Amino acid sequence: MSAPLRVVIVTDSFPPVCGGSGWSTFELSRGLVARGHHVEVIKVDTSGRRGLFDTSYEGLRVTEFCRPAGTIPVVRNVQKNERLWASLERYLRTRLADSRADLVHGQHAMTSVPSIRAAVAAGIPSVATVRDYWPVCYWSDLIYDPSQPDLCPACSVGMMTRCVKPRSGGVPVAAWPIIPYMRANLQTKRSTLAKAGAVIAPSHAIARDLRARAPELAHTPLYTIPNPVDMAPLDEAYRSTTRPMADPYVVYAGKIALNKGVQYLIRAVKDAGITWPLVVAGDGPLRASLEAEARQAGVDLRVQGWLPRSETVMWIRHASLLAFPSYGPESLSRVLMEASALGVPIAAMDTGGTRDIVHPGLTGLLSADAEAFSKDLARLFGDARLRESLGAQARVEAHARFSAASVVERVEQVYRGLLLPRAA
Repeated sequence: MSAPLRVVIVTDSFPPVCGGSGWSTFELSRGLVARGHHVEVIKVDTSGRRGLFDTSYEGLRVTEFCRPAGTIPVVRNVQKNERLWASLERYLRTRLADSRADLVHGQHAMTSVPSIRAAVAAGIPSVATVRDYWPVCYWSDLIYDPSQPDLCPACSVGMMTRCVKPRSGGVPVAAWPIIPYMRANLQTKRSTLAKAGAVIAPSHAIARDLRARAPELAHTPLYTIPNPVDMAPLDEAYRSTTRPMADPYVVYAGKIALNKGVQYLIRAVKDAGITWPLVVAGDGPLRASLEAEARQAGVDLRVQGWLPRSETVMWIRHASLLAFPSYGPESLSRVLMEASALGVPIAAMDTGGTRDIVHPGLTGLLSADAEAFSKDLARLFGDARLRESLGAQARVEAHARFSAASVVERVEQVYRGLLLPRAA
């Protein structure tokens, strides 16, 4: 079973323009190639184009499967789910017949269902990586009201009624009829996911929620394997990047949005007594209100907007500390993994899979609420020795647990285990 494998990876997101899940998929693909396997990447694009487009990224061949989803609420959801699943499944069946693939690996919400179905039709194993809560939450984030800190306890009809209201554009009564569709959509996702040969969750929090909220997966092998991180460019940044500013600063990296907890950020920095600039490498819908709050509070806020990845890494690398106020159930934050690998001390809210990265008092500080988060920021601001020790240990732990080489090897072991019965 040491022969090279032919793996088809189907993904919602892939570089050069992508979020954390796209980079994780890229690191997996590149790692498999480095281990001698043949990898074909199929990326879904619903932004407006239609058709198939062959491209490449850093030597990896990528086929873009483009189907526009439109902008009409509800209709757009159907286009990105049921309609897309059907058309992508048809394409994958043809592709699998031509490629003689050994295995299909779906990477996210739009691609896992059709990948599993096509693999079943082709008689080959499939793997699905669940990087957030899409099998158990229609919105994929467990947040039933973006203005409230509490998370959804269960995806019942009653809770769906509550979660539709803040997302319905002021017309909640008109939105209620979509609840039967939402329930059917989630049921399809879970029942299809149960047909996968294996499911990979990147954190223990995701794995726990799948076990608790998706009984359909009771007999499906579920592995907890973190997202892979290529340490080489981070090590290079650690050694050789130039400081973007001479003075110490706090950094926040990511979307300026409610689920990321930015509504707590300015108050926490002010209450902590931090006099350093607060640099934000990111952008989002709350940028204007964040800037207005900073002006009123007298916090030196410097929003950089969305930056090339290398520049974001540079800002993180030289920060005196990283603030991570997210109250949404983070699956496994790439920002935290990369900050840890760069030796940056972290103050974070204890949500989702964050505890898989930040070990309290050892590789960072974790807080249960906004008040405790502010106190942790104050501790780091006032204690250079603590910042140094947390950052140094975080760097060691990140390299040991998240390096692409070791993570990809674990994923390959899952593949091999699924293929053993065929070899016999």
